[in-house]
Amino acid sequence: MRDFINKIPPFNRFLVAVIALFVITFSGLRLAFWIAFQNSADPLPFSLLYPLYLGLKFDLRLTLVMLLPVMALAWFRQIHLFHSRFGRPIWNGYITVIAGLVFLIYLFDFGHFAYLHTRLNASAVGLLEDTAISLEMLWETYPILRTIFGLLAITALYHYIIGRLIRRYAKSDFSMQNRNQKIVTVALTFFLVILGLYGKISYYPLRWSDAFYGTNSFASSIALNPVHYLIDTFRAGNKKPYDEKIVQAHYNEVASFLGVAEQDRKPFNYTRDISPTGLAMKPNIVLVQLESFSYHKTGLYGSALNATPYFNDLAKKGLFFNNFFVPHWGTARAVFTSITGIPDVETHNTSTRNPMVICQHTIINSFKDYDKLYFLGGSASWGNIRGLLSNNIHGLSIYEEGSYQSPRVDVWGISDLSLFEEANTVLKQKQDRPFFAIIQTAGNHRPYTIPKYNRGFQLLSPDVAMLEKSGFESAEEFNAFRFLDHSVGLFMEMARKESYFDNTIFVFFGDHGTMSGRGEMTPKWETDLNLNGFHVPFLIYAPKLIGEGKTDTKLSGHPDILPTLAGLAKQPHRNTTMGRDLLDAQFDVQRAAFTITHGTTSEIGLLESNYYFLMNDDGTKKRLNRRDTDNPREDLRLKFPKEAVRMEHLLRGIHETSKYMLHHNNDCKEEPKL
Repeated sequence: MRDFINKIPPFNRFLVAVIALFVITFSGLRLAFWIAFQNSADPLPFSLLYPLYLGLKFDLRLTLVMLLPVMALAWFRQIHLFHSRFGRPIWNGYITVIAGLVFLIYLFDFGHFAYLHTRLNASAVGLLEDTAISLEMLWETYPILRTIFGLLAITALYHYIIGRLIRRYAKSDFSMQNRNQKIVTVALTFFLVILGLYGKISYYPLRWSDAFYGTNSFASSIALNPVHYLIDTFRAGNKKPYDEKIVQAHYNEVASFLGVAEQDRKPFNYTRDISPTGLAMKPNIVLVQLESFSYHKTGLYGSALNATPYFNDLAKKGLFFNNFFVPHWGTARAVFTSITGIPDVETHNTSTRNPMVICQHTIINSFKDYDKLYFLGGSASWGNIRGLLSNNIHGLSIYEEGSYQSPRVDVWGISDLSLFEEANTVLKQKQDRPFFAIIQTAGNHRPYTIPKYNRGFQLLSPDVAMLEKSGFESAEEFNAFRFLDHSVGLFMEMARKESYFDNTIFVFFGDHGTMSGRGEMTPKWETDLNLNGFHVPFLIYAPKLIGEGKTDTKLSGHPDILPTLAGLAKQPHRNTTMGRDLLDAQFDVQRAAFTITHGTTSEIGLLESNYYFLMNDDGTKKRLNRRDTDNPREDLRLKFPKEAVRMEHLLRGIHETSKYMLHHNNDCKEEPKL
């Protein structure tokens, strides 16, 4: 055996040792990922071995890519890995730097998944445009100095190990090969490297999509290599913004769904000029976007901890929509969609960060003679929402960090409680004209700061088991959720004392949900179909204008908010995008909610009644599920083929038309006199 090993060139033995070192390291990180993020409420329904096997192949490919320069250049005499005075430090330095960068990406990937429950992808790079805010949030949330020290220590350790390996194999015994043996060695090495890079013995090479082999998203997350996946998501950013042929093919379906009149149907015309009947007076509008306000965490399903008693009480007294599903996760996407009526189907980044689609028509401008106000505790430069707001809402006054007397409490600016107090101070002074005010909260968010000024809020410390039963991962998250509810309750208490209250429609909606902490009261369909991140409450509260105490089960989402408010306020308006009035009975025959999970290939979905049709946006991985079954994950396409085909066509139409609308909704001309 020793004679056989001695005939293998030291350079090849070194490569095998380094490859083994990194593959074992990456496999260990994958196991750490599984241990850190496994969910006892939703265990893997099959063996862990298969995602680990796929992950091993991704890890091997990454390692080989890292070492390609070494394999290609390190045998040249001038910079030889073993025989050059300069070669050893050059290649040791190169491998160390690459290893450090890879470990840094792994670090960000772990943090990204802990925060958003998705692997690191190209859309996360948009956060770099808000570098100061992002860094401050990280500083206030995580032990940054210890993390940096740990990263440097690990990188230094690998520098030492690589150096030892170089010295060891430089001194190892080697029996010279004859010409034929050299040819065999080179050919075999080349073949094995190509096989490792290709990843599979098949026509197509190993691709990121191989990790998405089932409906369990966590199993796919385990299989992925974060560096490999991050690069793939960047590559996907070069796709065409929309396919005009698909838009045209589904035009009639989408036009019918949106209520475009027959006589108005021209190629790609989605305009509806609407003169609704509703309230006689011009009511004020207060639209409150609630940060990370997951339905399953609110206590609306029932919960021993009941984190939101104030909101739950409002829901009982207002017009409450319990089947409200946001199109996507992410706050900036929620701002864009609720204001424009277009699901943010941008894959590479959020639409607020895309200068090509920043000019958008919005129904808010139909509220003539209204004062328009936007309240945000931090800076409107975050996510470039300032561009979306200022560029499209006529006469908008933005109140943000620096506009308030209240002190800044963390990276997100003033607390939500102070934000509501500051907003109330401004609104109660509005006597001459009605107002349309938007309040965007941000405190229910890491670092979960509870301010010293909190008007009687008491921290609670439930045990871990009780927190898990109620859908929370930590006491910090639970108390931040409670503090948001506490702030909402105090805001309504303040508003009831003001003259504007009686003529105001208050609207509350979640910007998105979270996939974390699913809770024992959450329905099986919501967890099995991964809808926790999409399901949020939507409430219209105006006891003096629309009465009290009604729960509406219509399917709905962010695009429907403004058309519904315009209809309720009897406001003539032009609708050019995907939203529909939830109180207009003509649409009740086909209520639906669109969802999209962004990735290299996005997964798109359509909820109708109890059916949920899902597929990748490239047309693969189609499935039809039902919410009202014991096995919601069962694919029912063969049992209900007509339903599946119909929903697929409408889903495809909504998705592609939304992409088209992003680039064709900038006609912000004067509203017609209706």
